[in-house]
Amino acid sequence: MRVLVFDPFRGAAGDMVCGALLHLGADADLVSRAMRSVVAEPVIAEVKRGGIRAVRVDSRAPVVSRSLSEVHALVKGADAPAEAIAMACRVFDRIAAGEEAIHGANPHFHEAGADDAIAEVIGACTALHSLSVDRVVVGTISLGGGTARSAHGTIPVPAPATLAILQESGLSVQYGTKEEGELCTPTGAALLSEFATIPRSAPPAGRVVATGYGAGDRDPPSIPNVLRASIIEASSIVGGDEVDILETNVDDVTGEVLAGCIDRLMEMGARDVCAVPCTMKKGRPGYLVRVVSFPEDSARLALALARETGTLGVRCLPSIHRFVAERETRVVSVELCNRKWEIPVKCGVLEGEIFSLKAESDRTREVAGACGIPAREVARLAEEKARKAAQRKDA
Repeated sequence: MRVLVFDPFRGAAGDMVCGALLHLGADADLVSRAMRSVVAEPVIAEVKRGGIRAVRVDSRAPVVSRSLSEVHALVKGADAPAEAIAMACRVFDRIAAGEEAIHGANPHFHEAGADDAIAEVIGACTALHSLSVDRVVVGTISLGGGTARSAHGTIPVPAPATLAILQESGLSVQYGTKEEGELCTPTGAALLSEFATIPRSAPPAGRVVATGYGAGDRDPPSIPNVLRASIIEASSIVGGDEVDILETNVDDVTGEVLAGCIDRLMEMGARDVCAVPCTMKKGRPGYLVRVVSFPEDSARLALALARETGTLGVRCLPSIHRFVAERETRVVSVELCNRKWEIPVKCGVLEGEIFSLKAESDRTREVAGACGIPAREVARLAEEKARKAAQRKDA
């Protein structure tokens, strides 16, 4: 199994992602043709950054501000594989969502809607497609620090849109110093977020078969301004990540308080919460409350757990490895009561095969109530539809 590993120790930008993939061995002719079809003939050249040979990609694009629909139209007309075009559209959807979360609804992108970003994104997606890797792992992304100039004037680094994109991705980040400036751009953040298939995971054990470096604009003397990527041949992949386990024992809270605590912790980003009945000191019945949390969320979730339950202590079991299957949601159409209903079905994937299907419970109950039939019957129909669709796709 071929696993692509990104090491963004110096951040990431669209040209750096594209350059790293080309240096790894992506089809340069295919990438150039795709970029040329949306903007202009790119200049792809080998340069040195801090003494390291790297590939520099210059899209030679003018500065143009476009709407999301205009960007999609350009991307969909690119001379590129259909899979690369679909991925590029999703990348720009991520950028648009990040900008809208910060600035509100806006008819135009700013820097990330310029032609250079369009060329870099379609080029990077085409390059990834040509490498035919099975999985993608993204390491901790260096963000930089200080301030940067933008269409909104001087803004803090990392750019708010970059943070919004990375917040949705679940990827690990690291802040830097003001001397470093901006290391990760919204385009770089969106590309790595879209590419990652094994979230928050360490690279697997295996044999390194290729290494590439994508060059950024600057060439500081202190550290190479490159994005490193490598391909590892691994015999198998076990997806996973690192989580903390928070625990406390309580014997003086009501069921209503406990239920509210669980809801609150889930809203705050806990990965899972459960309350296990137990017998405490003096024979009192109580509960062991257990919270699964990403490490960076543990402190605030522990405080919330204490405030919600009144407990005087929360135990933390740090850095527990958690096996994580890949997940995706497929929306299927089910016909009931002379009407078509759209029902999301959560799919668990192991080694490319779906092993678990579960219809979304709230939507299932809604449809069941409207049709006057059991919710389990609605779930069964939706899950069968999703399974058949998956089998047709694999055939």
